[in-house]
Amino acid sequence: MDYLEKARRVFQIELAEAAAAAERLDGRFVQAVNLFRDALERRNKIVVLGVGKSGHIGEKIAATLTSTGATAVVLHSGNALHGDLGVVSEGDVALALSYSGETDELVAVLPALARMAVPIVAITGSPDSILAKAATVVLDVSISQEACPLNLAPTSSTTAMLVLGDALAMVLLESRGFRKEDFAKFHPGGRLGRSLLLRVEQIMRPLDSLAIIQPQSSVLDAIRQMTSHRAGAAVVTHPDGTLAGVFTHGDFARHFPENPNIGGMPVGDFMTLRPITIPAGRLAAEVLQVLEHHRIDDLVVVDDAGRPVGVVDSQDLTRLKIL
Repeated sequence: MDYLEKARRVFQIELAEAAAAAERLDGRFVQAVNLFRDALERRNKIVVLGVGKSGHIGEKIAATLTSTGATAVVLHSGNALHGDLGVVSEGDVALALSYSGETDELVAVLPALARMAVPIVAITGSPDSILAKAATVVLDVSISQEACPLNLAPTSSTTAMLVLGDALAMVLLESRGFRKEDFAKFHPGGRLGRSLLLRVEQIMRPLDSLAIIQPQSSVLDAIRQMTSHRAGAAVVTHPDGTLAGVFTHGDFARHFPENPNIGGMPVGDFMTLRPITIPAGRLAAEVLQVLEHHRIDDLVVVDDAGRPVGVVDSQDLTRLKIL
């Protein structure tokens, strides 16, 4: 038995069925997106229903909607008639998933939704089913075959449902002007959330960890300060505390061959003037852009007066899981 050939067959079948579902998209899809968007603008929600495998797909679609700022809840059909209908409010929109459109538990909920005047968007493979007839909008995910070799296990049908649900969520996202900054608010623990929500002042090494010297200080003193502070750069300041320049291990290595006695010379002769800096209140995401654009490892953080208040080391970004 060629396992790889059979695995590729599953991919081929499911991809073909998903593509066929995409070809059937029409104005009903637009109508569904508008129903969802209007409900959300009224501060209402999307209520997702499904049974069995369709229910599992519905849960994933609801999670995608919620994570992209579209309030969605899952209503388990079996419990709906035993009190859980209380989660449904006037103005909500229902998203009901059932390939056959005849699932008893789901069909039993339809009259209650009708009495509450809740519009129903149906994702089904049976446009003439009970669900389809009760729905405001019907989205067709009918398939010619499951990827199951017995043509029994829901595979192509659930994939088509999932892709269609993702399409609804992503188009809805764009129609509402949802941005990556908004996405980060709902994912504060992820890398995107950390980089978009954290400020530079929250990730920088504070002032007392900096190797700070004066322009007239010797290079040897700068090296000692860098070593004691375990820093890759020394921050050089003017008498008033404003930034004069930066001296790094790389600067020392570049100048040493031509200046063997560099250790006793003023660091101001070898420092980088007008180094790249970033204000403390900027977003951490900007640090990534600056470091990559200028190809530097250390970025001095300054206040509004141009005084250094910290430094961001590229190694810190890895530790904080921002890089």
